[in-house]
Amino acid sequence: MTLRIANCSGFYGDRLSAAREMVEGGPIDVLTGDWLAELTMMILAGNRLKGRPGYARTFLTQMEQVLGTCLDRGIKVVSNAGGLDPRACAEAVSELAGRLGLRASVAHVTGDDLMPLRGPVVDADTGETLAAAPITANAYLGGRPIAVALEHGADVVVTGRVTDAALVTGPGMWWHGWEPGDLDALAGSVVAGHIIECGCQATGGNYAFFGEVPDLAHCGFPIAELRADGSCVITKHPGTGGLVSVGTVTAQLLYEIGSPRYLGPDATARFDTIRLEQEGPDRVLVSGVRGEAPPATLKVAVNHLGGYRNTMTLVLTGLGVEDKARVAQEAVWARVPRESFDEVHVELTPMLPPAGGAGTALLRITVMDADKGKAGRAFSSAVVETGLAGYPGFYGLTPPGDASPYGVYTPSSVAADAVRAVVTVDGTRIEVPHVAAPGDEAPEPAGQEEPGRAGAGDAPAGGPVRPLGTVAGARSGDKGGNANLGVWVRTAEQYAWLSSFLTVDRLRELLPETGDLPIERFALPNLLALNFVVRGLLGRGVAASPLLDAQAKALGERLRAVAVPIPPFIDAPKNDIS
Repeated sequence: MTLRIANCSGFYGDRLSAAREMVEGGPIDVLTGDWLAELTMMILAGNRLKGRPGYARTFLTQMEQVLGTCLDRGIKVVSNAGGLDPRACAEAVSELAGRLGLRASVAHVTGDDLMPLRGPVVDADTGETLAAAPITANAYLGGRPIAVALEHGADVVVTGRVTDAALVTGPGMWWHGWEPGDLDALAGSVVAGHIIECGCQATGGNYAFFGEVPDLAHCGFPIAELRADGSCVITKHPGTGGLVSVGTVTAQLLYEIGSPRYLGPDATARFDTIRLEQEGPDRVLVSGVRGEAPPATLKVAVNHLGGYRNTMTLVLTGLGVEDKARVAQEAVWARVPRESFDEVHVELTPMLPPAGGAGTALLRITVMDADKGKAGRAFSSAVVETGLAGYPGFYGLTPPGDASPYGVYTPSSVAADAVRAVVTVDGTRIEVPHVAAPGDEAPEPAGQEEPGRAGAGDAPAGGPVRPLGTVAGARSGDKGGNANLGVWVRTAEQYAWLSSFLTVDRLRELLPETGDLPIERFALPNLLALNFVVRGLLGRGVAASPLLDAQAKALGERLRAVAVPIPPFIDAPKNDIS
């Protein structure tokens, strides 16, 4: 029997009414919500240092709206809103239930918190050893502890750091009885979890062809109808805005991934085996997913305090923008020497002028230092002091202010059998030992093209020059200091051209910001897509990045805006549900 799993949150700060919308909008079996990201763990750490809860308090607001209805209808609730303190979050849910006159069995999952760490932290991307003292270190647990909690009668399961997909995989294990060796089914649920964990991004949100999406202002959240073999149908409640199409699902599948082998603690899902089919309006069948054994290690998110930062943004208008930027910087550094800071980042972002009007650019100056005083008002006031003695048309977007602390994220790993998850249900403590899946872990494949060695390809030359986005969609995001950029098209003919045209070297030409950074390219022909991983583009990750687009959210749209020669026989995209 199919398990209907609904999502009501893609990040800490998502639409508060979503839980009620999903519970009241139609039949569902499980309500899930993803509150955690790498940046969120740092935010929660800051809250905890200030004496505030180390969990996502908005989860309680949503539970107050729907808990009674969920208990009446037998809807299970599974959320990672526990953050750094799942026990306290579960206790708060139990207290809420008591105030509402409800009887709810609330479970929480622990074991992901590895603090205090034993031994050095090795950066999984660079191989470097972390010298700073971590303030958080959390292993990404899988779905098995969630399944155990549900098997023991939990109505609400609150976790700390689990994989985003575990919020779907865990209920799937409980409902369908999957064992560690059911790798294809588990991998299918991992894919389903990846599709719905970012909420409306699967139903038309942030979609490259947003003009096709009806009533985006009232976009419905996604539902995965999960079957016993791991296949699923992605849909949404009737009467809601948004769109579920092969295109919207493809876009989300390409979000924040690396190679086609998507590693997870329950299974490695082969994204190069996914098949998508439009079953009907707002219904996409996801099938064919093959699974492999999970790696012998778990990913670990480690955060430490990096120092203090401050950013001042100046507006440059009209003629001589680059000269004005130079004069502005000279005036600032004459007051506070550039070399006095640990780090300085300057970003000049030009903007297109209106028709017949003057162009505008933003000059962002960011300083970072271990000394809060140096990075604080001593810097920001120095920038403001140049206001009447600088370039013509001077004005700023940021008032003088103090420096703020920033964190640095480091991806690391730990042996899976060294982490012991614990489920607590109504006071009963249950250890969940690590069980290795049968089969050998396959080697991680290298990128299809080696950095710096990719040729220009044999794509057909000529054709009218037009934006790449008239043919291709894109979705981009961050993973620590790396950025991923997925690009897809809608026909086999378009893909044959894209895969030949968009090489690593071509990407460097179209996006000069990638410079000489290592780039990997992976082909996903079944999705008519390519995925690029640009290593180091975001420096030390979103919390420490001084970039305007610190999470590479707009990297794909910048690529789509670049004009390239597109052969005449490559048609513009057609609506994939027509």
